[in-house]
Amino acid sequence: MTASQKLKLFTGAFVHSINLTSLEIIPKATIGVSEDGTIVFIDKSSKTPLEAAKSYGVGENDVSIVTTTSSSSFFFPGFFDTHIHASQYPNNGIFGKSTLLDWLETYTFPLESSFKDLNKAKSIYSKVIERTLSHGTTTASYYATIHPDATNILADLALSKGQRAFVGRVCMNQNSPDFYKDASEEQSRKADLQVIDHIKTIDPEHKKVSPIFTPRFAPTCTHESMKWMGDMMKKTGLPCQTHISENKAEIEWVKSLFPNNKSYADVYDAAGILTDKTILAHAIHLTDEEIDTIKARNSGISHCPISNSSITSGEAPIRKFLDKDLKVSLGTDCSGGFSPSILESARHALLVSRHFTMDSENDKDKLSIAEVLYLATLGGARVCNLEDSLGNFEVGKKWDAQLVDLESKDSGIDIFEWQTAGSSADEENIVKFENLVAKWLFNGDDRNTVSVWVDGNLVSSRI
Repeated sequence: MTASQKLKLFTGAFVHSINLTSLEIIPKATIGVSEDGTIVFIDKSSKTPLEAAKSYGVGENDVSIVTTTSSSSFFFPGFFDTHIHASQYPNNGIFGKSTLLDWLETYTFPLESSFKDLNKAKSIYSKVIERTLSHGTTTASYYATIHPDATNILADLALSKGQRAFVGRVCMNQNSPDFYKDASEEQSRKADLQVIDHIKTIDPEHKKVSPIFTPRFAPTCTHESMKWMGDMMKKTGLPCQTHISENKAEIEWVKSLFPNNKSYADVYDAAGILTDKTILAHAIHLTDEEIDTIKARNSGISHCPISNSSITSGEAPIRKFLDKDLKVSLGTDCSGGFSPSILESARHALLVSRHFTMDSENDKDKLSIAEVLYLATLGGARVCNLEDSLGNFEVGKKWDAQLVDLESKDSGIDIFEWQTAGSSADEENIVKFENLVAKWLFNGDDRNTVSVWVDGNLVSSRI
């Protein structure tokens, strides 16, 4: 490094996942971040951040410093939301007594069809990006609607507001309402290419925003349309997102529509869209053969515990997936899920695993705090094939992070004097930090996420 380079120094306590079961707590350190948002050093020994910068050849005139805000605050990696319907955000919490298929007909398709109104689309998409950023979501995999112009607005807004995003135009060319479906195979392909071309003009290297092929789910897409997407994935290297095995009635429907395929997963595999760049939402009722196929293709799963409970779809066997080393992450699945918060999804993932355990009577099925926070961060990065550059705090990775403060203004968490942590790395202090992280997981919300950065740039702040 040279003294002419500018650095941002983040100093204080840091908490992050280093693997599925290990949450590393660093009570005192300084992380140096370059102008392009890359972590260039992690210093755990210097007494001050300026000393740390000096040891890496950077003078005090070339740094800016961000510190933790209280003795109950820490830096944490940004969240990944690997399954969220941006267009459904106004319906959060509105699902009545419905289950998946009638919920789509009653609430979802009428709302999504209205996105032909671009002013409405802009208003809703602006709000959902701002809201998810305020909850610490630095990367989101968004479903839009069938409308290419509105989808392009979502991409534009994500880029302008600084959020990393995968943005998908939804394909629906069969078994869909007449008022909300692609007119033809040709029109569907043309619309997808329109979105791909647009995003290439605003972010040519997809450093922040990437298009993602988005067949809604097998019942609404012909084999030919999915096969075209599979071929395009090979040609372009772009990812894909869709739903799988969310609801038992849905699975029976898929069997009737695709009688020549062995399973729901086989429908996607035969079309060539089951790859290492595919995100499969829900995956509640997979067979062992389907799990093996998904593992063989190295596809990722987005676990959506809030939605799975809200519309009574079921409890996904997450421990089984993890034991087979499947890539697993978390999704809010707004608006099947009622909250845009991945922290709340992590909370529910932990609780759902306990309900699963009550049925299985196998204590091993429980997920730990460390595990659900891994799914929210490094697990999400792995599902999105971004684990080499995002997901935790390592030199060479990008500074996508949030500053969490349990004593922030209007915080809903009460911290008592004996619960606050210091800067030492002794066992007693580490235990205090572990307890603070637990209080955050079970009691925290966006009021505790006081600042959020993407690529080292501040994108949301309550300070």
